[in-house]
Order: sequence, then C-alpha cells, then structure tokens
Amino acid sequence: MKNLIFIGMPAVGKSTVGVVVAKRLGMEFIDTDLLIQKQEGRLLREIIADVGEDGFLAIENQVNCQVNAEHAVISPGGSVVYCEEAMKHFKEIGTVVYLKASYRTIKERIRSPKKRGVVLREGQTFRDLYEERTKLFEQYADLTICEDGCQIEETIDAVLTQIEALEKK
Repeated sequence: MKNLIFIGMPAVGKSTVGVVVAKRLGMEFIDTDLLIQKQEGRLLREIIADVGEDGFLAIENQVNCQVNAEHAVISPGGSVVYCEEAMKHFKEIGTVVYLKASYRTIKERIRSPKKRGVVLREGQTFRDLYEERTKLFEQYADLTICEDGCQIEETIDAVLTQIEALEKK
C-alpha cells in the first residue's frame, strides 16, 4: 500500500484518526505541522505572525513537498490545499483521503478559530474559509469519508473499510 494523506478542515480529526489508522495498518504516522514547527524552530502561530499567511504557505508547501515516505499516514494542515505543488506531490505518493464534515459540525468543534490557529484573511469569515477550502478538498480527494453524526471510532472504521475496498480493486 502506498501512503494515505488525510486532508480536511481543522477539527475533522486528521491527526486523531490518522494515528489510529496508522497503528491498525502498521504504518508510520507523520504530522506535517510538527515538521514545519521543527524546521522553523517555533509554533505555527508564531511563524504566521512573523511571515504572514503567504510566507507561511510557502513554508508549508516546501515542507510538504519534501515528505519522502513509504507506507505512512500523512496528516498535513488544512491549508495545504492552497499549496499546488505539495498536493501534486501527495497525489503522486499516495491516496488522498478527505475527512469531510459539515460547516455546522466543524463550528461546534471549533469554538474559536483564532485560538485554534485558523488564519482568516481580512474580512473573511470562518464560513467563507470553509466553503473555499471544501471545493479544494473535493478536487484533490481520492476518497471522501463523511463524518457528520459519527463518533471517532465510526470514522476510523469507515476509513479502514474504504481503504480495504480500494486495495481489492
């Protein structure tokens, strides 16, 4: 099996689901936000405060393009879908799994987008961001797992079932 790359909005469980799926499939787990923090020597919010959104996206693109993994579950940050080169790289090295949740579900999970480190452009609402990113997630997805109304275990089971079905093809 190639790599699995989980994309989706903040709070869909890319890291939480990713770690468990990796364990169950005997794969490595890579959180690219942690790789960015390690490379830059500071927290994501500090990077964004220092270099701005465009500067951060350039760093995010560079780090994600350099992920060289085999048999791994990779969890990039939600904004990776703005990084065309990184997404092209991920499509080449694995199966992109979109963990999809409705705006309402995400909003319930994220009470304060700013505290969560979600970057909104001047005048942009969280709903605007959700709608903008959803189109990109759908564009890049090889598999889509809808997790509305699901407990974490149900999402994990749905991912494993779809991966198993894909491997049988």
